[in-house]
Amino acid sequence: CRNHSVTILGEFALWASLPVAAWGMVLGYAGGRTLRGDLVLSAERSIYIVFGLLLVASLGVGAAFLGDRFEYWYVANYSNANLELFYKVTGLWAGQRGSLLFWALLLALFAVITVVTNRKKHREFMPYVTGVLQTILLFFIVVLLFADVNPFERLAFTPADGRGLNPQLQNYWMTIHPPTLYLGFTAFTIPFAFAVAALLNGRLDARWIQLTRRWILTSWLFLSVGIVFGMRWAYEELGWGGYWFWDPVENASLLPWLTATAFLHSVQIQENRGMLKVWNMSLVLLTFLLTIFATFLTRSGLIESVHSFAQELKIAYIFLGFMGTVLAASVVLIIYRLPRLRSENQIESFLSRESAFLFNNLLLLGAAFSVMWGTMFPLISEGFTGQEISVGPPFFERVNFPIGLVLLTLVGIGPVIAWRRASKRNLQKNFTIPIAVGVVTGIALFALGARHELPLVTWSISAFVLTVIVTEFWKGTRARARIEGEGYLLAFFHLVTRNRRRWGGYTVHVGFVLMCIGFAGAGYNQDTRFNVQPGDVVSVASPFGHVYDLTYEGLSMSIGRGERNLLWQAIATVSVSQDGTPKGILTTEKRQYTNRDTQPMTEVGIRSIVSEDLYLILSAMNDTGGALSNDPGAQGIDLQVLIKPLVSWIWIGCLFIALGTVIALWPSIDRARLAREKAEEKAGLATAAAH
Repeated sequence: CRNHSVTILGEFALWASLPVAAWGMVLGYAGGRTLRGDLVLSAERSIYIVFGLLLVASLGVGAAFLGDRFEYWYVANYSNANLELFYKVTGLWAGQRGSLLFWALLLALFAVITVVTNRKKHREFMPYVTGVLQTILLFFIVVLLFADVNPFERLAFTPADGRGLNPQLQNYWMTIHPPTLYLGFTAFTIPFAFAVAALLNGRLDARWIQLTRRWILTSWLFLSVGIVFGMRWAYEELGWGGYWFWDPVENASLLPWLTATAFLHSVQIQENRGMLKVWNMSLVLLTFLLTIFATFLTRSGLIESVHSFAQELKIAYIFLGFMGTVLAASVVLIIYRLPRLRSENQIESFLSRESAFLFNNLLLLGAAFSVMWGTMFPLISEGFTGQEISVGPPFFERVNFPIGLVLLTLVGIGPVIAWRRASKRNLQKNFTIPIAVGVVTGIALFALGARHELPLVTWSISAFVLTVIVTEFWKGTRARARIEGEGYLLAFFHLVTRNRRRWGGYTVHVGFVLMCIGFAGAGYNQDTRFNVQPGDVVSVASPFGHVYDLTYEGLSMSIGRGERNLLWQAIATVSVSQDGTPKGILTTEKRQYTNRDTQPMTEVGIRSIVSEDLYLILSAMNDTGGALSNDPGAQGIDLQVLIKPLVSWIWIGCLFIALGTVIALWPSIDRARLAREKAEEKAGLATAAAH
């Protein structure tokens, strides 16, 4: 009864948020235009109210899940009575309706943080920032209420039980992957709002970028780790042995990451040289549009097919109309402000940091275009011809692998090459030793048997880049230790803390290089299939020279009787030894779930070490019916054995990326600013005493 009351209150709160958001939007723009403080204050307070109402609405959806209120369409389709409590709680973002509400809730939270942190500063931006944020909140509220995706929609009857959550979503990584991505999508709305505010009020220097730098980094951090969380989920849950398949859902999350990465690099040129102002403004607007596009692509039915998309015309019209309006308004504003967006300097030499960063941007946008084209072409073709055309991994890899290699090279060049024009001495000083290390690494790996061209080139370039970065850390630490008389560890700590942005960026680059090393390991993947009976031993050789002996111990069956929505579960047990040394037990499973018309799901067995993963898949049972009846003669299975070199380096690289971004986000100690503030405070006290 209590849960039902909360749900009813949540539905009312969602409807109440509509006029409040509209009122706040109007007041924000009016306050910016008239410079009336009372209008601006009222607009900012409306942000708090909208957040509170959306929070109540979200709690209402959660209460419906926890209370098994199957009269609601959303709960009936994404939960059932036997679903574990943890997955009922995460039901808010399990499907289209709840995830759109969750998107709006996160945006409202970030809007509140923006208003609170700027209540006494940067007031010239805040009226328009508030207006823009309320406009986007209003858009999502309209979608929820009028696009047939209301999470509080009731069924004509109350079913006895729900369909349950898709078993593939009942995984730890999937519970944190969507919210992490949404945090990245919504966080980038704040830089977009400040960019629009700068265009509207004409303050088009680098200040709006400086005000939003931490928001940009926060968004990029969540996008990065969110994408990797999705990769980890695919690797563990889908049972095909990979982590990236160039699926439209994956590509949708990658697009804003590519343009946000381009923006993070090119913005340094504007801050240091006063260049690329139009370019940077366009990138921040494009990235925001791609966050909306990603949500549209994954939540409109378009990915399934044009036909299923046609059944969702309301949400399609609203999303397309909003994106078209934002794009048109952004183009008009940029054209209107072109005279104030002129560059203060020009690129003086091809051999310069400006040129390297610009080339980096062009490559990232080229990758984004290829991913967009490969994702949308099958859908466009189906819409015009009625025929489904598949664009698979070979297309994306053929286009993006060369781009990735050049980008990897630029990671080592861009940060250390000189501004304006690099001298011969600068080039020799910074690149002679790293190039030599890269060449020697390639020769050594070739001599050790690495014959695949793409991995060999990738690892050679990675050695070059890592040498550049390690050299920079060493030179900085050594110089500080000599000047300040500190030990090397203390000098290293102070070096990083005094310029967190620079050294955090280098740490991120290390993470990117480690991930590339891991990706390149896929060139040496091994995939072997065996049909085995209990007691059979099979051997698989690793690319690193050792041999795995796998002993199939047998198959155990359990009937779920509805617990955890399991109908039955088959567990294959395999003993693992490496070069005769026992390494433990691995299990791989087949699971059949209730309330879902699906094929049995696969749970893989993974043994991870730094050099490689041993990956076992129970592909099939020789006699499923006999196994279910516990027939001792029905123990044979098809066992798929994969060896995946260097996969762990991908996850380790993600940790470095997260660490580096956090370092860059952490405020540096600005001693000059502190001294200036103290001097101003003393001056103020002296003036007060004089009066």
